[in-house]
Amino acid sequence: MTFSQFGKQLTGSSGIVDLMEDLGQALNQNPDMLFLGGGNPAHIDAFESCIAQHLTAFAQTPEQLHKLVGVYQSPRGNETCIDELVSYLKQRLDWPVRSKNIALANGSQSAFFVLINMLAGHFDSSSRGSVKKICFPMMPEYLGYSDQGIADDMFCGYRPKLALMGEHQFKYTIDFDQLTERDDIAAYCVSRPTNPTGNLITDNEMEKLSQLARQQGKPLIVDCAYGLPFPGLVYEKATLPWDDNTIYVLSLSKLGLPGVRTGIVVGNEQLITNFVAANTILSLANGNLGPMLLTELLKAQQLDYLMEKVLLPFYLAKRALMLQQLETQLQGLSYRLHKSEGAFFVWLWLPDLPISSHELYLRLKARGVLIMAGEHFFFGLDSAWQHAQQCIRLNFCQSQEVIVKAIAILADELKNLTEAKKKTAKKLGV
Repeated sequence: MTFSQFGKQLTGSSGIVDLMEDLGQALNQNPDMLFLGGGNPAHIDAFESCIAQHLTAFAQTPEQLHKLVGVYQSPRGNETCIDELVSYLKQRLDWPVRSKNIALANGSQSAFFVLINMLAGHFDSSSRGSVKKICFPMMPEYLGYSDQGIADDMFCGYRPKLALMGEHQFKYTIDFDQLTERDDIAAYCVSRPTNPTGNLITDNEMEKLSQLARQQGKPLIVDCAYGLPFPGLVYEKATLPWDDNTIYVLSLSKLGLPGVRTGIVVGNEQLITNFVAANTILSLANGNLGPMLLTELLKAQQLDYLMEKVLLPFYLAKRALMLQQLETQLQGLSYRLHKSEGAFFVWLWLPDLPISSHELYLRLKARGVLIMAGEHFFFGLDSAWQHAQQCIRLNFCQSQEVIVKAIAILADELKNLTEAKKKTAKKLGV
């Protein structure tokens, strides 16, 4: 069978496909695997009990059940849900939005596919014409963006500045000196908090980035999957002001609803109108379950309670456990942790790692531990960077038992590698 260029683009080697295969095997086929990879949110009983109550109500109310399974939604998405979102965003963030500023999608991954290919790619009828790119001002970034462009070479990115903090901590910051205006940039994009590092781009950085994008006449896309306004997994003070040049992409996944596949796009009316048209062609209609659940959470004023009293304390405790285990188990090793400011990841930098992060991933997988190799998250750079080979991402959503066991195996593997490196150096007389 021969595939088109589009087919080859979507069926070739892909970091996000590998990630989801590992996730599926760990969660469904091999439950004994110690899973610190992937982006699956934690299983939180209090949250799922609340969702169960709403699902029961849907099932027991014929009118609601019919709306859930028996009708298509309009192209923009569930109107009741959008109206509730308008009220919520006005109240919580003071955004001057109307229903025409919001559209729903079947997951934020699908929403990004539409946005990326609407804004970037070829701008003439020739497939060989010049390509405009999505620019990531600060790598590393979410690897799920990397294979979404239907044209070749649709992404570019810049190295961050590294601020060292104490003996074992550091933080990435945007190097604005690199962000000179380029004709081949169609839009800027950031995740906040950043997947994979848990970095929270500061309010000051966001303001400067917003101003720069507006001055250059480029839209700014902000992926809010882990942050404000929900699920609110933010561990530092932050705001999210409205800007009609900015496209905000929200998700229900990290609330604890990855299976309902619901994304939300908020932006200026012209952008949303065009997004709805493209999304309708690709998806016909959006799913009903996610929007109906969100509607009930908003109507019952349960969303903020769940975020502030259930999700945030849970993840803060998990973060503290993983950081404590890393500090204890990695004693004597050379390492730095990115300052943990949001999401549910720890980003570990191993400056003296004698192998690549992918090789470390394979070694740990053979020992029953899944992590994410950091090199996948630097896809936008125009030249190799050794730092990209020295980082790994760890997910702290698992049980205490899993975290303790997995970090112990990670530490043991790193110590073995360090000892092997010393022996090799001694033999060579280095």
